[in-house]
Amino acid sequence: MKITTRDVVELALLTALLLVVQVGLAFLPNIELVSLLIMIYTLVLGRKTLYIIYSFAILEGVIYGFGVWWIMYLYVWTILYWIVRLLRLNKSIILWSVICAFFGLAFGALCAVPYAVIGGIMAGFTWWSAGIMFDIIHGVSNFVLVLILFRPVYHILKRLNRHFLYL
Repeated sequence: MKITTRDVVELALLTALLLVVQVGLAFLPNIELVSLLIMIYTLVLGRKTLYIIYSFAILEGVIYGFGVWWIMYLYVWTILYWIVRLLRLNKSIILWSVICAFFGLAFGALCAVPYAVIGGIMAGFTWWSAGIMFDIIHGVSNFVLVLILFRPVYHILKRLNRHFLYL
């Protein structure tokens, strides 16, 4: 896949948007727009989304430090990317909301993997179980946010992407 200067600018802007919404909503426990945006980026941009995901992960590490927690950023968003790629032909807002809800519910378990590898299964289980309430909030908020914001954000990005193609 050939990446042009225009692609780099587009991907940088979309990565910056991910970072801004993540940092901007950080004061709310597990209410985030990153999952929604990665879903939409994947549907509109396809494989280019992987550049955004890994750039975002690096920026997160630069801002918050490269601790054990950071390792999960290298695979968690990629899992969501692959789920969306596999189901990309589906047009149901309900399906996308449910997928994003389950992703939010599973987020803590997915993030516990590095802790389980480094500290043992009990360390991973303890880390995950301590955050179950946050995972419930994450799942419910993801469902509601995708239900409300998916269509408008998808159409905006689709229109912007078309505009970038014709510049």
